[in-house]
Amino acid sequence: MPISEPSWWYGPGSGWQTTLLSPIGTLVGRIASRRIQNANPYRSAVPVICVGNFTAGGSGKTPLALFLARLVAEEDREPWFLSRGYGGSLEGPARVIADLHTARDVGDEPLLLARAAPTVVSRDRRKGAEAIERMASKRAVIIMDDGLQNPALAKDLAIALVDAKRGVGNGLVIPAGPLRAPLHVQTALANLIVLTGGDDADRAGSVAGQLKALSRAPIISAQTRAEDDNAKFRGRRVYAFAGIANPGRFFATLSSLGADIIARRAFADHHMFSEAEARELMEAAERSNALLVTTEKDIARLSGIVGARGALKERAETVSIRTSLEGGDLDVLRRLIREAIAR
Repeated sequence: MPISEPSWWYGPGSGWQTTLLSPIGTLVGRIASRRIQNANPYRSAVPVICVGNFTAGGSGKTPLALFLARLVAEEDREPWFLSRGYGGSLEGPARVIADLHTARDVGDEPLLLARAAPTVVSRDRRKGAEAIERMASKRAVIIMDDGLQNPALAKDLAIALVDAKRGVGNGLVIPAGPLRAPLHVQTALANLIVLTGGDDADRAGSVAGQLKALSRAPIISAQTRAEDDNAKFRGRRVYAFAGIANPGRFFATLSSLGADIIARRAFADHHMFSEAEARELMEAAERSNALLVTTEKDIARLSGIVGARGALKERAETVSIRTSLEGGDLDVLRRLIREAIAR
């Protein structure tokens, strides 16, 4: 079940929680390391590009996966998304039909991906790749949304995203910290590291320096920004809510658009809203004479549902987010994509 990440994962210093949980984190790290290092991955007949991260929670994987799909299409290839379908009930392999499936079936992220390109969910990534091999043309390229640490499927290009503001937190493994495995083990998996949210140049430089000490992979920067149509929020009274890994980033983005945020409601990542919560949000916004605003992922989880949750979906506005790269950073990414396809 999704939980909210502890604030002390990214806070200064180490508290009693870190001391208490460090032995468990060490054990989890050893298990994860052995699983990665002893892997015998399946090599798909289709090129595989993976977008993952070193830490639990959000760093902008889905927006970058969508951007990669556009770049793959520009190479005259056919992008196919492969997702574990976190939060959904289907084990797969199953192709996602955006107008048929709900987040309870396939998870929220696959619903967003399926609106852009064919998407398959599969708990077993090998079986998912094999399903795509059967369904897709010979021009297909698999884009894995998450799965950097998953050893079942060989990657032709493994991209690790790092939030430049938060970095890798306290540098410890779950549950003592946010890392999914020891950092030196994970950096060895990545062919490319992408920093997101690097508005603070000093902080981004510090994080990049830490990673360069552990990896020879190129480190580039991506910009994740709101779309132009989000100017509609400027000067509006807004009641904001989000059930994502890093709700603070969403609230900051909304504030940067000039919205007057009168309330912020943060829920656990991938939170499935109840009827009571939906009614509460709508009533609170109405009392405050405010516009309900949330993320595209939250709206995806409300899709295909009737009752108060369906009404919440109809009433809430979303902030459209897009990731892009420019200049030399974009050139590096294009080159690596072409090399991955050629392999």
